[in-house]
Amino acid sequence: MKLLHKGKVKEVYEFGDDKLLFNFTDQISVFDKIIPTLIPKKGESLARTSAYWFEECAKLGIDTHYVQLQTPNTMVVKRLDIIHDSSKITPKTVNFFIPLEVVCRHYAAGSLLDRLADGSVKPERVGMKHAPKKGEKLPQPFVEFTTKLEETDRPLSDAEALKLSGLTEKEFKALKQAVLDIDAKIAQNAERRGLIHVDGKKEFGMNANRELMIVDTFGTPDEDRWWDKALYEKDGSMVELSKEMVRQHYRQTGYHEKLYAARKAGATKDTEPPIPPLPENVVGQVTKLYVEFYERLTGQTW
Repeated sequence: MKLLHKGKVKEVYEFGDDKLLFNFTDQISVFDKIIPTLIPKKGESLARTSAYWFEECAKLGIDTHYVQLQTPNTMVVKRLDIIHDSSKITPKTVNFFIPLEVVCRHYAAGSLLDRLADGSVKPERVGMKHAPKKGEKLPQPFVEFTTKLEETDRPLSDAEALKLSGLTEKEFKALKQAVLDIDAKIAQNAERRGLIHVDGKKEFGMNANRELMIVDTFGTPDEDRWWDKALYEKDGSMVELSKEMVRQHYRQTGYHEKLYAARKAGATKDTEPPIPPLPENVVGQVTKLYVEFYERLTGQTW
């Protein structure tokens, strides 16, 4: 098989003429850096969790590119055309990847808090008159778009996203509705299993019939943020059940501050401070998180 793309976590191979094979590795990345430590069982957890959500989307009547799990950590998917020049996408173009990443947020957390604090996002954009407190539930889902095929993802307005997507206004509206429908299903499934779905990202394509289909992976501890529902309702505790715990490790050790100070000073990827490996005890905790998350979310045994 020919390797087409090697990401921070996932490898993509040719699999026949019209399919791809996703290989989910045990690598883990934060702050756009690959940590020099493998997390046992992580790849299998992501593959199996992703397959679960694709099957749930099919029940909603939303098409997906998912075909089957080939092995516990590899997945066969339908292949779409990647069109880097979006001006070449016409209303008749089919079987293509929509060059957008869609983020849907339900609580004030993560980078949204930083942007509310620095004023780059106004409270009115999230449906509030005041800046929400950390962990506060938003009055309505907050959907945002970023680029996907550029070297560095950049935020887009809805108008910019519509233009870049190559979709009609009707199709763009359907994409946003699909995100809301999928997240409603995720929240329903998660909450009955003691989880809160805080936010997450999704990617889409248009199939051979010019119908929306969800692609890549979503609903995992890598793409989405999750909290423990009982603890949140008890005293507002936001206990992270995602790789956010890894980010917090590097914040506590001071690496995050050191890295972003270097970036602010103009450091390149080659001159940024290298990310240290994870300690053995943290590796064990992260493996446990991925396995238990899969069991808890899906109700299936590992």
